[in-house]
Amino acid sequence: MSRAWDDERRQLLDGISRMGDSGRAEGAHTDQLAKGFYPVAEHLRVLDTDVVLVVGPRGSGKTQITRMLTDGNLSQAIARFAPRVRLPKYAQWVAAYPAGREIFDGSGLRDFIRRKGGSASDVLRDVWLAYLLRRLRKHLSQKSQSRLAPLFAPPAADVSAVYEAMRGLGADPVVALDEFDRDLEERGQHMFLTYDELDTLGHGDWRLVEAGIRGLVALWAAYTRRWQHLRAKVFLRTDLYERHAKVGGADLYKLAASRVELNWSDRDLYAMLLKRIANADDRLTDYLKAAKGIEWKEDAKLGQIPVLTRWEDARPGIERMVGPYMGANQKKGLVHRWMLDHVRDGVGRAYPRPLVQMVELAAARDRTQAESLSKPRLLQPVSLRLALDRVSVDHVVQARDEFPWLDEIRACLSKNPLVPYSDKDATILLEGIPASSVNRPPYEGKELLDYLIELGILRRRPDLRVDAPDLFLSGLGLRRKGGVRRRN
Repeated sequence: MSRAWDDERRQLLDGISRMGDSGRAEGAHTDQLAKGFYPVAEHLRVLDTDVVLVVGPRGSGKTQITRMLTDGNLSQAIARFAPRVRLPKYAQWVAAYPAGREIFDGSGLRDFIRRKGGSASDVLRDVWLAYLLRRLRKHLSQKSQSRLAPLFAPPAADVSAVYEAMRGLGADPVVALDEFDRDLEERGQHMFLTYDELDTLGHGDWRLVEAGIRGLVALWAAYTRRWQHLRAKVFLRTDLYERHAKVGGADLYKLAASRVELNWSDRDLYAMLLKRIANADDRLTDYLKAAKGIEWKEDAKLGQIPVLTRWEDARPGIERMVGPYMGANQKKGLVHRWMLDHVRDGVGRAYPRPLVQMVELAAARDRTQAESLSKPRLLQPVSLRLALDRVSVDHVVQARDEFPWLDEIRACLSKNPLVPYSDKDATILLEGIPASSVNRPPYEGKELLDYLIELGILRRRPDLRVDAPDLFLSGLGLRRKGGVRRRN
């Protein structure tokens, strides 16, 4: 085997292993963020002034879009990929939450909700309004800043003092924002305020999270029609949206009518993956462009962008990296199908973070392996298989935020970890959750089984037996016979 190819392969694998913080946008640098961002047409409806609510599960790209939009240069760049969206001519994007501890202290808000705002959405609506004004302080007229001076005096963490100051100002806060909205209109501008990472409001206490979201939704349900140029973009995890939908009432329905849901097609997932890899390193750009049949275009801000008509159009690039099969032959699966199918949940949904993380981890493993591969292969199928186990473990750990009772489910199923199960056996296992458990699921027995299947944590096979999708399999401590060869 060529020593030169071994060295080149390790360099390419190093680039893939560092292509995007395992699909996380929170810690990515601006340039890395732009090069990793793939513009999905439906997602870009978030740029429409009428869209307030953006809904998507963990790993679907909410934070990435938020960070792209709040960077002035990047928001203009992605607007070019939304030709059918009604876009304002001039727009500024401002992070309203999270916004820095000196402006909005989450711990102070949590304490305030515990003490007096747990069920009072009108109180929390006013709190959110108060912190909105504090966030916009430098944008307000000198006259408004002077009138609202008591609101700006307390430290951000003293939410009670901020709220009391707000109450003492009467109509002045709304008057100030009315004036600001008119000023934006006169200048032909819009300002969009983004609210992301709202699950951090409660640090695991869902009552606090739900109370905080109710207050925020109440604020923008009340003022969205009033302010035409001062607009909000509220990014909610799907589970938080569904929780709030049960109790949110008319306020949520007002905002939900034109919401954007961050769903990903197979074509867009593969386009996103190829884009991340191609933009990780110039050598990887050349490597992927050598795969015949994929069209590319280049954007000054977003870098190399693959143009896929169908998801199958990605096949030459995927097979160039891994080969056609997940084993010696087709019996172990076609690589271009396997990679997507094995990061889906039990109802068939797949999202960027698990896919990116799987490929990064596989590349990191192969970079340190002594085993050579013939040119142009980069990744071993077994490395993808082993990486998938790690992805599953991480996914279940992260999913505890949404489903704090997952540890109880894992403990029950561990008594018989070999899947698939019959309905009867699965139900018996799930009935083993102790009555004294602090984190009990919302259902029991057969209803709990159906609920887990509905959520995609488990799935029902064509033969009607109960299985776990690979995205949850290892994370739940389960295993099944067969599959792609594993070795360390």
